[in-house]
Order: sequence, then C-alpha cells, then structure tokens
Amino acid sequence: MTFGFAPSDAAPLSQSSTSAEMSADSAHRLARMLEPAEWSAAGIPLLRNPREVVSGLHSRHRPTPLTAVVAVLDVDERIRASASFSRRATVTDGWIFRNALLAQLRRVIPHDLRRRTPVRTAVLLYCREGDARWTQEDGAWMWGLRDACTLHGLRCGAYITLTREGWQVLGEGRGGRRPSAGSEPEAFTGADPPTPRAGGAASEVLRRAAAR
Repeated sequence: MTFGFAPSDAAPLSQSSTSAEMSADSAHRLARMLEPAEWSAAGIPLLRNPREVVSGLHSRHRPTPLTAVVAVLDVDERIRASASFSRRATVTDGWIFRNALLAQLRRVIPHDLRRRTPVRTAVLLYCREGDARWTQEDGAWMWGLRDACTLHGLRCGAYITLTREGWQVLGEGRGGRRPSAGSEPEAFTGADPPTPRAGGAASEVLRRAAAR
C-alpha cells in the first residue's frame, strides 16, 4: 500500500482570491472619482470672483503641497468657515477624502440638513505638485467634496487646484498665476477672517487609512 499527498490547491486559490479582491478594490476606487466632464455636468455653481476666494484662503491657511483647504461660503460668497489639513493617506480614494472633508466640516460649521434647499456652499482648494491638468487624485477629491456636501446639507461648490503654476478652477477653465503654491500670501482685504482650523479628526482619518 502506498501513501501519497494530493497537491494542495489552497495557494493558487488564495492568490486568485487576493488578485480578485485587489481588482475589485481598484474598481471601487475608480468609481469614487469624477472626471471633468462629469463635474461640469453636475451643475456646480460658478464663483462670481474666484480669485478673491482663492486669495482669501491662501492668506488664511498658507497651504503647501498635499494640503487641502475646505471652506463654506454664504450666499454673498463670503467665507464663513474654513479648515486646512494635510493629506496623509497613500491611497487615492474618494471615500477616504469624503470622510476627511466631512470631519472638518463638522468641526467648523453646523450642518444645514434641516433646510429644504441648501443655502451655503462648500468649496475645496487643494495644493499639490504637478501642473493644472486633471488627475485621478483630483477626481477623487471632487467625488469626496460632492458626497461630503450632501451629507452635511451644503451645496457642492468649486474644486480649485493650487500648483506652482498658479490656481485653476477645474471644470471651468478659469485660473491665474497668483497666488501659487510658492507665492507669498497677499494682504487680506475682506472682512475679519474667522480663526482658521487645522488638523484634527480628518488628519486622524487619513493617518489610519495610510496605516492599513
């Protein structure tokens, strides 16, 4: 009588399962981003004076690359609240960005979920390396901003990139050379700015995501 061992299929199945899970995760992340055409078709309200908004946020928070600044504007486009935080996640995922933005919004301003129609608008300025062309990272921030606004009862406003070339309102084609990622803040000429917020729960969300 002879004894033998049948070859185990556990390893190939495990590898196949891992590959499938990775593919599914990648597909989910790709679904959680918006391309410029989708963003434009979403009816995002145009800023009347985007340079004033960008300059105001730049002077308040002085963002450096990998810094996001989320701000809430009133009906007259005045900045009512704003917060900045650094991106620490290694994964480009709109769900992670949504959670980070929502955490900051909850810290700096009450929600408007009881209103039938949103009155205040949230905008996002993201300082990064590279040029002003759309990237998948931008698409994930767009998805995250739109979803965070829905969950906090706000209108979804402009998504703005700040690079060494200047600033750009994605989906609108409007931009300028100053301020830029490397420029000194301009003197703030509007009303007294609210105390800027930085870090907090959103940074913790991104740190935990990066550690996974």
